[in-house]
Amino acid sequence: MHCYTLRTEQFVPAPLERVFTFFSRPENLEQITPGHLHFSILTPSPIPMRVGTLIDYRIRIRGVPQRWRTLISYYDPPHRFVDEQLRGPYAKWVHRHEFARAAGGTRIVDEVVYALPFGILGRVIHWAFVRHELEAIFEFRRAYITRLFGAEHGHSPASMLSVIDPWT
Repeated sequence: MHCYTLRTEQFVPAPLERVFTFFSRPENLEQITPGHLHFSILTPSPIPMRVGTLIDYRIRIRGVPQRWRTLISYYDPPHRFVDEQLRGPYAKWVHRHEFARAAGGTRIVDEVVYALPFGILGRVIHWAFVRHELEAIFEFRRAYITRLFGAEHGHSPASMLSVIDPWT
């Protein structure tokens, strides 16, 4: 299985606890996901965040409906949590969310290690579509978070957004 890593980093001028609280509520995922994905949470609210929590979603990828189930595999408030896809469109999806105090606010780091099914065809699909779609999704998310929490002058709202692909 060939894995890719998507990493984003963002600074917001808001307290760590407030930022972590927003991200640790699965109900907020719909707000930070582009509308064309028709993202919805199927698990009834409120969803308690803790190790072992299962969350079911519905999403449309290129118009095709998909069900997605994640497991919260690590939870350390207010610093980090990890969700892992148990069922969904990827062969692997592990999303690590990190939050740290920074001068005047909070640094948010997302790192997603993912793989596509279909072997070499999956690599072609990644190169042609998936990489760019994921970058666009995380750029939408960055912009939403900037609007929600603000951006401080002198800080880049997205100091890094990259997909690491050792095959390119």
